[in-house]
Amino acid sequence: MLVLAVTACGGNAAGETEGKGRDTDSGTVRSKQSQAVVTIAPEDGAKSVDTSGTLKVGVSKGKLTRVVVKDPEGTEIPGKLSGDGTSWTPSRHLATSTTYTVHAVAKDSEGVETTRKSRFTTLTPKNTFTAHFTPEDGSTVGVGMPFSLRFTRGITAPEAVEKAIEIKTEPPVEVAGHWFGNDRLDFRPEHYWKAGTKVTVRLDLDGVEGRPGVYGKQSRTVSFTIGRNQVSVVDAKKLTMKVMRDGKVIRTIPVTTGAPGTETWNGQMVISEKLKVTRMNGATVGFVGADGKSEYDIPDVPHAMRLTTSGTFLHGNYWSGDAFGNYNASHGCIGLRDVRGGYDKNTPAAWFYNQSMIGDVVIVKNSRDRTVAPDNGLNGWNMSWEEWKA
Repeated sequence: MLVLAVTACGGNAAGETEGKGRDTDSGTVRSKQSQAVVTIAPEDGAKSVDTSGTLKVGVSKGKLTRVVVKDPEGTEIPGKLSGDGTSWTPSRHLATSTTYTVHAVAKDSEGVETTRKSRFTTLTPKNTFTAHFTPEDGSTVGVGMPFSLRFTRGITAPEAVEKAIEIKTEPPVEVAGHWFGNDRLDFRPEHYWKAGTKVTVRLDLDGVEGRPGVYGKQSRTVSFTIGRNQVSVVDAKKLTMKVMRDGKVIRTIPVTTGAPGTETWNGQMVISEKLKVTRMNGATVGFVGADGKSEYDIPDVPHAMRLTTSGTFLHGNYWSGDAFGNYNASHGCIGLRDVRGGYDKNTPAAWFYNQSMIGDVVIVKNSRDRTVAPDNGLNGWNMSWEEWKA
């Protein structure tokens, strides 16, 4: 019995030794805690989180190996890992009223991993802004067409807004933005677009704080294509307009421009609107006589194309007799011979109207007036590239 008891005890002792060995060889390794400590801000479950400057992931006693932040649709938010691997921050702002999940992985000096997860929801703003843009999505436009944005609220954080707008072109070309005041931002290349260029604009304004407490609520993609190259040159002294395609003159048309005292602007102007028929009343642009009445009121101006916000048009003219090519008779517009009602497709005005598209360039030279202001219409081409980028 004693022998049996000793044998039994000896057997248990041997078992305990083997078990400890197994723990040392496998169990302890499996349960070893990583020395790396991951921190995520904002804290899990946070509400009304700001869309910029709040989200940060860090680690002590280790390095981050992976950080994934996703919105409810599963889209990952791009971010940057610091050079030493101890912190991660998003590369762009977050959207408003959105719940994000964070999954962070880190390793300590011995390669042992640790993970941490978090979830938070961004703020819902009381005040928002959007942008009206031109040209329209899917349109084909002329080589002078900028991408122009007008914001519904004045912007006091222009860099944040610019960062949220991405423009890609095919073929690639440098595109830069320029602010006119605090509510308009135009983008263009150094020279007129190359015919056939495809332009894609991504507006990621949702969540951008454009001014204190005012956030963007717009997120969309706009694409447009540059059509054939048409640039027309009006000589206010010779009273002609040379219409050029790809640098070659395809037609020379007699014109009339601004009479003495109401000369036409000089400079590069972009067609921003086309109207087959429109009413033109001088009182709307400040042409009022001593009697307080408008100097002109023409209810049916045919083939009108807008060149400036202030009211300069290139249009059909049926009331100025033999002025075309002979003398200047307008209040600042460029007139081409036409018929009342614009029914004759063979008139110079009808032909030019049908050959033109929004975004085409009309250059006026040799007028006695000054050069048109860059923000008077889509006419930023009257600024040098250096001025534009500055």
